Amino acid sequence: MLLALKQSRLCKTSAIIRRKSISGEASSVLSENLSCHKWWLADGFRSFSSGSLKLQSRGEDFEQFGLKFDSITSTPPKNARVVICGGGIMGAAVAYQLAQRGWGPHTVLIEKGRIGEGNPWHFSGLLGELKPTYSQVLLAQTSLDLIKEFDQKGLPTGWKQTGSLNLARTRDRMTMFRRMKSSSVSWNVECELVSPERCKELCPIIETDDLVGGLWIPNDGIGNPNAFCQSLVKESLDKGVSVVENCPITKIVQQDGRVKAVETVNGAVECVYFVNCAGFWARQVGQLSEPYVKVPLHAAEHYYLHTKPMYELTSSIPVVRDLDGHIYFRENNGCLLAGGFETKAKPAYEDGEVPSNIAERKLHADWDHFHPLLEQLLYRIPNLKNATLERLSNCPEAFSPDCKWIIGEAPEIQNYLVAAGMKTIGMSAAAGVGRAIADIITQGYSTVDLHELDISRFLGLHNNRKFLRDRVREVPGLHYDLNYPFYEFRTGRNLRMSPIFPALKEAGAVFSQVMGYERPAWFDKKNSLDEKGIPKFRIASTDGFGKPHWFENVQNEYEACREQIGLSDYSTFTKIDLWSKGREVVDLLQYLCSNDIDQPVGSIIHTGMHNRHGGYENDCSLARLSENHYMMIAPTVQQARCKAWIDRHLPSGGRVSVSDVTSMYTAICIMGPFTRIMLSELTDTDLSPKNFPFFTCKELDVGLANGIRALNLTHTGELGYVLYIPNEFALHVYTKLMEAGQKYGIKHCGYYAMRTLRVEKFFAFWGQDLDTFTTPLECGRMWRVKFDKGVNFIGRDALLAQRDKGVERMYIQLLINDHDPEIDLWSWGGEPIYRNGVYCGQTTTTAYGFTFKKQICLGFVKNLDFKGKPLPVTNEYVLSGDYEVEIAGVRYPAKANLHSPNLPTKFPDKEREAYKATRDKPDDTNLLAYSKS
Repeated sequence: MLLALKQSRLCKTSAIIRRKSISGEASSVLSENLSCHKWWLADGFRSFSSGSLKLQSRGEDFEQFGLKFDSITSTPPKNARVVICGGGIMGAAVAYQLAQRGWGPHTVLIEKGRIGEGNPWHFSGLLGELKPTYSQVLLAQTSLDLIKEFDQKGLPTGWKQTGSLNLARTRDRMTMFRRMKSSSVSWNVECELVSPERCKELCPIIETDDLVGGLWIPNDGIGNPNAFCQSLVKESLDKGVSVVENCPITKIVQQDGRVKAVETVNGAVECVYFVNCAGFWARQVGQLSEPYVKVPLHAAEHYYLHTKPMYELTSSIPVVRDLDGHIYFRENNGCLLAGGFETKAKPAYEDGEVPSNIAERKLHADWDHFHPLLEQLLYRIPNLKNATLERLSNCPEAFSPDCKWIIGEAPEIQNYLVAAGMKTIGMSAAAGVGRAIADIITQGYSTVDLHELDISRFLGLHNNRKFLRDRVREVPGLHYDLNYPFYEFRTGRNLRMSPIFPALKEAGAVFSQVMGYERPAWFDKKNSLDEKGIPKFRIASTDGFGKPHWFENVQNEYEACREQIGLSDYSTFTKIDLWSKGREVVDLLQYLCSNDIDQPVGSIIHTGMHNRHGGYENDCSLARLSENHYMMIAPTVQQARCKAWIDRHLPSGGRVSVSDVTSMYTAICIMGPFTRIMLSELTDTDLSPKNFPFFTCKELDVGLANGIRALNLTHTGELGYVLYIPNEFALHVYTKLMEAGQKYGIKHCGYYAMRTLRVEKFFAFWGQDLDTFTTPLECGRMWRVKFDKGVNFIGRDALLAQRDKGVERMYIQLLINDHDPEIDLWSWGGEPIYRNGVYCGQTTTTAYGFTFKKQICLGFVKNLDFKGKPLPVTNEYVLSGDYEVEIAGVRYPAKANLHSPNLPTKFPDKEREAYKATRDKPDDTNLLAYSKS
């Protein structure tokens, strides 16, 4: 096919190809004169070059890799400890990792079809270790290590180290590569920024005239998922795993909220654990239990282009990803294998039912849909126009709503685990994810922090079929998209809205979304109306890595919160009521929480809920409404996760009641020095510090509304209140607040201003700074841990041991110097930190501090010896170092703070200054001496 072929002719020809393929004709001619080059579209499984895979008889599936299995059956045993559903690469990896821990004889791997039955035309086999986050990198590195280990043992994996070359067409893409290169130091990934000339040397077949550079990762490679799957199965069988095929699962039975048994067409298996590794059937398998487990996945069509052998290709050609063109390609036994991630994907099986039969599951190639990717391939590989093409394969691939993997224990049923949503890179993830699942089963926790991948990050709304169908059009394109800060999805919007949403939209809100909730990011009245004068729904965006276009809007909102009154919608926060007839709820929370929650009625207790290692499973505030009734306020992203954590530890007999009341209350936060005066005008309750002190709660009447739970805190360190208002009163209370606040200069404020306020005040947030491996000792919160409260709370022993031993990392605040926010790239989180020129840690949350007039980074620092081994970190160690933060390859000097700074204000207040995010600081002096540093 010629590069000059017009789109209209290509589309017409594509229709011819599609018709001929459907009718069973083996080939069609596609070229400028429709006579030059053959595009083979045979339906059968056929080898297109020597060494390619075949799928013929059952025996050949294994024998092609030199493997012979005699112990695979179709009848499952009566009993097992673990049942794994899905005989693909993920299920095989879980089985193997369990077998490695001695659980082989207690594990059953069940497949409804044949083990490892994969179409050899339907995989790319790309293996890379540089992923978006550290947890994903660790899982990928574990997978690569096992693949290499198998390869050295002579077990088939298809492993070949080719390196991968990522191309940049724009400056922003190159900035992204520089950020990745900086992060690679933290993640122990070898990579190199390269010029267009070097790109041409690494891959001579590509066009480079439009490139600005690239990122070379030499240790990446390719593999064969089918071969690796078979090798995993062989090793699992050798270690006692029972493998069952042609045995569809019909039901997962639970008893008292725990997995009890698995029913199949060939008999039932009593078990303790069930692992759903069913790939794009995982959602359907989730519906085989009562209650059903929500596994939000939807399949999208994904294309693989195969050529006949090309003489230009050599085995040294690396994997190439042209991210701006949304394409990738690799050499495959002298042929070219190519694909991509289109900006608007095409859902597969839109009725939500994935056929179980291979023949029915087959998707026909849509050449018109693939055309934009084909154009990019022809441009990037000029000689492709002379190639003879073997086929275009259309393979369904499952994607989660946020384009991340789905791992962990289901919140609906205990001991029900899920490992799914691996997109097109299952081989890259399989062994690492399998190890994490095996760790959870055998030791109760994963050695890798999985909170960002945990299945409990989703709610029921994310499992809605229509929502998934719409979202899957958007998600695949994100795989290669530019990763600008604070990305917002365009689909699935206007889903969860507080009652004051229309008023906020009218006030100029620009919205972000979290857990399906619309939340104002900032406010801007300009261009807020459509052509009919109706307020528009606008989605937040940050289209760059430097100073954002919303800077001035957020600055004005920040200043209102500091010196006047700011009003913010806090409705997204997780709200859970816990109560009991007797003291059962007190005893439960004392066991779950490290702080002493047995405080007087009206108290607010900020506390962590920890795992056995002292890490944060939750970070929350508990308002004691009565002797045996608490309201828990937790991060938005914890809505499903923290309730599941509580449910796992509930006493038997229903003695403690737990209710998610997130959707029952609208939360409005008012903050600033005039909030007490303004609120006093709307309520009869005495709001003086003596009657309603800081960090307490009361039930108030506001305006004409009653039953409002008022908390005297703001989660940012500023003076103010959060009002939890029954939804029917929300619009009334909002209106009264806005009317009363006019004379005090009240302004609407969005989430970005809240973020800046808390970063300046050194407040850590769960999911951004705190995770399941972070302890209170590491982040200056030891004063909230009450070892002497008389209860052996979860994590107590680990925290005591860490207190005696000392911490190996410490949470600090860094003020960046010699940085011009107008022209320099900004810190957005994840940047490496250097102490005395040596790498020592990584940033977590960042913001521009409008009081400091500097970029501020929060993050953790370590004390690493010359071998990279962590040593104890002390206050003296932190304060004695000279620090730098590397932003996209440029290092900026930074001043370190260990504790919450005192920020100057026109209206100083004892309450505001008394409360700090950290305690026991050695000295307050010079914390604001940044201008001299």
